[in-house]
Amino acid sequence: MTSTVSKLAAPRPAAAPLAPAPLRSAALAFAPSPRRVCVSVAGRARSPIVAMASAKEGNGAPTKKTALHDLYELQGLSPWYDNLCRPVTDLLPLIASGVRGVTSNPTIFQKAISSSSAYDDQFKQLISAGKDAESAYWELVIKDIQDACKLFEPIYNETNGADGYVSVEVSPRLANDTQGTVEAAKWLHKVVNRPNVYIKIPATAECVPSIREVISNGISVNVTLIFSIARYEAVIDAYLDGLEASGLSDLSRVTSVASFFVSRVDTLIDKMLEKIGTPEALALRGKAAVAQAKLANQLYQKKFSGPRWDALAKKGAKKQRLLWASTGVKNPAYPDTLYVDSLIGPDMVNTMPDQALQAFIDHGIVSRTVDANVSEAEGVYSALEKLGIDWDEVGKQLELEGVDSFKKSFDSLLVSLQEKGNSLKTASV
Repeated sequence: MTSTVSKLAAPRPAAAPLAPAPLRSAALAFAPSPRRVCVSVAGRARSPIVAMASAKEGNGAPTKKTALHDLYELQGLSPWYDNLCRPVTDLLPLIASGVRGVTSNPTIFQKAISSSSAYDDQFKQLISAGKDAESAYWELVIKDIQDACKLFEPIYNETNGADGYVSVEVSPRLANDTQGTVEAAKWLHKVVNRPNVYIKIPATAECVPSIREVISNGISVNVTLIFSIARYEAVIDAYLDGLEASGLSDLSRVTSVASFFVSRVDTLIDKMLEKIGTPEALALRGKAAVAQAKLANQLYQKKFSGPRWDALAKKGAKKQRLLWASTGVKNPAYPDTLYVDSLIGPDMVNTMPDQALQAFIDHGIVSRTVDANVSEAEGVYSALEKLGIDWDEVGKQLELEGVDSFKKSFDSLLVSLQEKGNSLKTASV
């Protein structure tokens, strides 16, 4: 067992940025005045991120490519940005750098709205119009989503609806409410009213049936908070069931991504391995997340082939792409591009927080890796099971933690908005 596991190299120690090399992006050319994009990533201090748009040559030559362009053009992986805040136009230099979509969640909006004055004027107008805190929240969020959708619409059109999406999540309070989630998804889809919006639905047991029903209504979905292969298979089945139940003769405009979370898996399993404490257990640290993700890709290949899928494809159906989420490295001992470099392949997405995005632009390696060393990944997965680690239980725990984190962010923001609204009403008396 040890010899099998050892073939899958442990994560490299974090290193200084590497010099440019073939298939590694040329360094970004700084624009005369780099645009700054606000950062609102959960658990991290708010700070500006420099989005370095490639400068055009004086003769009007195309902008210089980055590693993000190479990811898409050479490997077929779409790089997305896991953040959204005002001014939304600050996404433009990121789009120029190769970003092809955006994801958001309640924590991102909690950070953005609570730590910026950019939302104050609209919020005051909403409160003056008699809106309560939660209604005002959704108005603020919907405007950001609509504005971001407009920026990514050219990519959506150029790819015939294959890319250029912006994701917005239903209320995290509905994570265990099947029908409530369906109604919320329908409402969000209607009010955002943009072809390139993804409605995010969590992959809880209660919401898997919601995914099927929402897809059957012709609404495109980003399924979020997937932490285990077993739940991922249920998500794929919900997508296929929904397409079949839609009754649509043309399925080409109903699309989906399955957001499979990565770094949080290592965070939890590494702690379990350290508690076990044996040399074999310690040697597996930093390997669980990538191993499971590679096996998820194997499942994707299996499920989106064969007679059932072929029948749907004839009606224009598009595969539910795997989206690697939670790709920011949380352990400083690991390379800061670990969860991007290790999971590169065609027809998938990686949504990156700011640190991972800039690290990959700077020194990421563009090479197909997602289906390399699969037998070693299977060895790691099995070795962890033999050590007593239950993958389904890991998935359940991470799901509960993820849902709880989003609920806390959502509730905290609503309390803050309520207090701000009350103070505005008092001031106006």
